[in-house]
Formats: sequence, C-alpha cells, structure tokens
Amino acid sequence: MGYKTLKEEAYEANMQLPSLGLVLFTFGNASAVDRYKGVFAIKPSGVPYVDLEPGDMVICDFDSKIVEGKMRPSSDTKTHAVLYKEWSDIGGVVHTHSTYGTAWAQAIKDIPIFGTTHADHLVVDIPCASPMKDEYIQGNYEHMTGYQIIDCLNERDLDYHEIGMILVGSHAPFSWGKTAAEAVYHSAICEEVAKMAFLTQQINPNTPTLKDALKKKHYERKHGKDAYYGQ
Repeated sequence: MGYKTLKEEAYEANMQLPSLGLVLFTFGNASAVDRYKGVFAIKPSGVPYVDLEPGDMVICDFDSKIVEGKMRPSSDTKTHAVLYKEWSDIGGVVHTHSTYGTAWAQAIKDIPIFGTTHADHLVVDIPCASPMKDEYIQGNYEHMTGYQIIDCLNERDLDYHEIGMILVGSHAPFSWGKTAAEAVYHSAICEEVAKMAFLTQQINPNTPTLKDALKKKHYERKHGKDAYYGQ
C-alpha cells in the first residue's frame, strides 16, 4: 500500500499515451517518481495498455532494481532511472514511438521552430541527439540512452528545465516534466509540433524559421516573469 498513489499516477500517465495517439500496441512507457522514497513507478514490459491496471506498475529504485512488482519493468527502465538520478527535480518521464516525432528522429533532424505553437513551449528547435556511439550500444544500452540524452543537451548548452523533450537519433522521442502528467503533455506537444513542421516543409520547403521577436513574445507570455496566459 505504500506505493499505491505513485502507481496510480504512473498508470494514469501511461493510459494517456494511447488515448492521445502517441503509442501503438506496447510502443511506449511512462513513469512517475517519489523523490522522498527514492523510487519510481513504471509500466511493465510488453503488456498491452488495455490489460493494464494500476497495481501492475513496477516500483524501481534509481539503480533500476525492482523494489516491488510481479512483472519485469519496461525495457527502458534504465533510461528513466538515469534521468531521475541526474536531474533531481523532474517528476515524470515518457518515451514513445509516435509517428511524426519518430520520423524526425529516424531522419536524425532537429524539429525546426517554424511557428508560434512551437514557441509557446520552447524557443529553440527540438533537438535530435546524435545516433548512439558504438561503445554505448555495445555496453549497457538502455542505461547509456539516458546519457545520450544528457550529453546532447550539455553539448548544445541547453537547460532541461526549459526543453522538456528530445529526439534520440535513429530511435524516438523522450520527454520529461515536473510531474508525470506534464511529461505526457510535453510528449503530446512534441508529436504535434513534429507533425506541423513536417507539413510546413511539404507546403513550402523554403519556409524560414520563426523570427526572434515572435519566439520571445510567445514563450514569455506563457513562461516569463510577467506571463499573462491562462488564469
């Protein structure tokens, strides 16, 4: 019973993924963390979403060891664990193979910032990390995927507090947030922006990226110190 609330949070986040069209079959996972207890709850590996129940969520520590659960956790558990360990103030992580986000990841291309929808959430292109190094692949693959994400942001001098989403080159998107629900939100935004950017380039391959004044205006009206969007 000690993890009931955490399991329910992770379950709700996972169930949002198919309802938002972000996963097909079992192609994704979401987790929620309890910082006080030093554990997170994550979807069990390979279980269809229609069969999931809150009690099926697997509790793991930040070294990916199972603390509670009858099933194997997601194969991406080690990636989630690395992000929780390295980024001490995130509360949820999501991984999907959503169609448009994954297509950009497979193309190994950042998602360009073409419009204000993108700028409402971040003022840079959604980054695509380089394909994983051979030594990472041959080592502890899922563990090193976490560092593939962290390395990309560090190399580009990007703050994970301000990004919330990334594409892993040749793989698929990951997102995170202050809560599991916010991580799901960022995952959905990533997919929608990826779709919009793809369509924009089909309509006009020479579309310029958004001008700096509009980037600044749209981001700051939602996230700046004088933000006025919402109630």
